Amino acid sequence: MFKGHPKGMIAAALSNMGERYGFYTMMAILTLFIQAKFGLDGPTTGIIYSVFYALIYVLSLVGGVIADKTRNYKGTILAGLIVMSVGYFMMSVPSTTPVSNKTLYLTLTLIGLFVIAFGNGLFKGNLQALVGQMYDNEKYGKMRDSGFSIFYMFINVGAIFAPFTAVAVRNWWLNNNGLHYNAYLPALCHSFVNGTITSDAEASLQIMANEATGSTVTDLAAFVNNYLNVFATGFNYAFAVAIIAMAISIVVYLVNKKYFPDPKDISKKAENKASEEEFKMDVKEVKQRMYALFAVFGIVIFFWFSFHQNGLTLTFFARDYTLLRIGSWDISAEIFQSMNPFFVVFLTPIIVGFFGWLRSKGKEPSTPKKIAIGMGIAALAFVVMSVGSLGLPLFETIDPEKGGTPLAESLKVTPFLLMGTYFILTVAELFISPLGISFVSKVSPPQYQGVMQGGWLGATALGNQLLFIGAILYNTVPIWMTWSIFVVACTVSMLTMIFMLRWLERVAK
Repeated sequence: MFKGHPKGMIAAALSNMGERYGFYTMMAILTLFIQAKFGLDGPTTGIIYSVFYALIYVLSLVGGVIADKTRNYKGTILAGLIVMSVGYFMMSVPSTTPVSNKTLYLTLTLIGLFVIAFGNGLFKGNLQALVGQMYDNEKYGKMRDSGFSIFYMFINVGAIFAPFTAVAVRNWWLNNNGLHYNAYLPALCHSFVNGTITSDAEASLQIMANEATGSTVTDLAAFVNNYLNVFATGFNYAFAVAIIAMAISIVVYLVNKKYFPDPKDISKKAENKASEEEFKMDVKEVKQRMYALFAVFGIVIFFWFSFHQNGLTLTFFARDYTLLRIGSWDISAEIFQSMNPFFVVFLTPIIVGFFGWLRSKGKEPSTPKKIAIGMGIAALAFVVMSVGSLGLPLFETIDPEKGGTPLAESLKVTPFLLMGTYFILTVAELFISPLGISFVSKVSPPQYQGVMQGGWLGATALGNQLLFIGAILYNTVPIWMTWSIFVVACTVSMLTMIFMLRWLERVAK
């Protein structure tokens, strides 16, 4: 699988793997932490989540400009790793819950998230640009698509274990304080604190409190305050795991940076290549390349708007509507976040091998065609979710903040619904994300490589900025209808990509 690839690609993937482990440890629990810590509703949490996720990619444009101007990709990447570590430290510092000043502590949390997003902006796009520069060498050029697929697979290895780590740390802290995990208790506790709880919901709270402590709770008010405090603090300690992961990533990066293109050589070669390309390429061709890139950016916005619901509405669905048990094994809602990276690692060798076989036959689809196919596969994933959600009650009927009670286990859907959806979504992702990065690295004018990788991430940012729409729909319309919106978005994107296919293939030659 690694034959024919530059050695630096593996080194870059390994350095990214630790960073992704820390990042996905945080992302697995972020929305649940915000709701447990501050008692925010789904739409408000969705806005915070979508703005944060958007900033990660918007700031990649800033990171791309810095690296392109200074030609110091290595230094910019290292600075990003350090800045992210500072942000994770801010998120890991516990404070008493329920918070005494919600505005103050929520602001501090948002500042921590911004620091993480800025560090990620310095790191993510520039590392991808370095990988792309390795494949600018004619010796490796034909392996570009498979190289980015392998790179993408490696960085997801860390993401597989991240949710398990987050859950383990949080549950360890709960058990250390004589409590047991219950996904529904934080919402019930906040409704008790806010005085919005109904008598039926309070009865459910009493039962769950007894189960969480293993004894009869006589003072619900004391239990509620204690459970919220311990639950949220467990999440803080889970964020601390990300700091350790970042430290490992920094060490791996420093040890292996000799395998990356040297910044001075990059600058010299980039200038020479830019001069050669400008001589061969007239202004019209440069514009065509840029137009093609922006067209693809526009299309993938809707993929990310749909796909990144995994940390938002799909996680809410796991908590609210999914039976968190497989046989005799109790699971947590966060565990489903490991499905996507697991399938990435499992499926990448298969898909890379399949495309390699097609390449040997001279039948490998073009990169734009692969992206179009991926959009269709993503639409199929949400068709599965929509059909599987038929008959489920509106969220407001089970929301404690609106007087509802958690859905009875007998009415919940099988966890295999989400597992199947994540499987299909991952296939779609492997047709779109690594190959989209490959397309950008191939089509971008050499003097704009960092900025155009930032542009790809900027398109992702716009998709992420729309994520909150999913949270609003989740709280207001039937669940099956929420997933149908994503079916429409992905289908329209696929059809648009097909319409532009010949033009994109011509530009990418």
